Amino acid sequence: MTATLWTNARIVTADGTTTPSAPGALELLTDGGKIVALGADLPRQGAKIVDCEGRLMTPAPIDCHTHLVFGGDRAFEFEQRLDGVAYEEIARAGGGIKASMRATRAMDVDQLVTASLPRLDHLLAEGVSTVEIKSGYGLSVEAELHMLRAARAMETQRNVRIRKTWLAAHALPPEYAGRAVDYIHEVAIAGLNAGHAEGLIDAVDSFCEGIAFSTEELAPLYARAKALGLDVKIHSEQLSHAGGTAFAARHGALSADHLEYATAEDAALMAASGTVAVLLPGAFYTLRETVLPPVEAFRAAGVPMALSTDCNPGTSPLTSILMTMNMGATLFRLTVSECLKAVTCNAAQALGLSNETGRIAPGLSADLALWDVESPAQLVARIGFNPLHSRVFRGAECPQ
Repeated sequence: MTATLWTNARIVTADGTTTPSAPGALELLTDGGKIVALGADLPRQGAKIVDCEGRLMTPAPIDCHTHLVFGGDRAFEFEQRLDGVAYEEIARAGGGIKASMRATRAMDVDQLVTASLPRLDHLLAEGVSTVEIKSGYGLSVEAELHMLRAARAMETQRNVRIRKTWLAAHALPPEYAGRAVDYIHEVAIAGLNAGHAEGLIDAVDSFCEGIAFSTEELAPLYARAKALGLDVKIHSEQLSHAGGTAFAARHGALSADHLEYATAEDAALMAASGTVAVLLPGAFYTLRETVLPPVEAFRAAGVPMALSTDCNPGTSPLTSILMTMNMGATLFRLTVSECLKAVTCNAAQALGLSNETGRIAPGLSADLALWDVESPAQLVARIGFNPLHSRVFRGAECPQ
């Protein structure tokens, strides 16, 4: 691959600042898919020159929490919620995750890929370079593995980096009603062993909530994940304070996600363990929640905050990382700087990828986005506006 010199851009590195450089003040040299140098008056000999014409350059966005692979549709639940039916009531009546389970189990890997690629393409059209995809709608060993096999296949069909997360502990299927302990051992742990042997799993996640699993039920799963050397994450404190965040922090989790009912004590534990707070405004918006995540506590404790679409069929049917930033600012009162870091360097940290992507710095992957705007505020403030000029993945401009 020929070295490329990117000139005349307003560069935002995401290394602690979102103030763009003046056009021409900094140049970027990439080679072999990596960032080689960032500075002024870089050597041009033998390099392909790309004139960015004054555009804003940022690290390519990262969507660090999605359920993008699934079957079926749950728009009917949206209608139910409009009529006043609570999400927990829908879930207990066989809707929610269990409805997606039935549709997902009916599809093979190829069908899941076909259904899911359009959702992935929506994210890529907004510059995204890296997407985390969870299992969690199969709720049987083979159906859960099918979901991650589909995620792996999608990575070969698009210029994208996909992290695959085992989320079998998402809900109890009907055949395991009242037998959570058995399900954890016979499906979540057994499938984890099989998926790890197949090289399918990058991290392990769970849903810790009254309608899902307790920390006591999840403990054997997290112990097995750690024994296999896998990173762990958690869905916690979304609908109530169930103790999942403290549990995850004790396990050194990469992230705790949702967090509406988290406390200042949880924030302190997360800061001590290096756990990222992944905020999911799409679910907050869709479920019309009123309890805000404790953003001030996270700021005070120094907990990194990420934002993600939480793309899923029921509670966050969102495939726009730009809209996610706007929601993070409008609903959760994040600053423009916090929003940009939340979908770049902090999102990379939430996936264990800080040494690979999420910043513009020498040695990292050349995952970049060029925007037809002058400032980061214009990325966050606009609604339904996609100013992406070009997406660069591992040093190569990708066709739109």
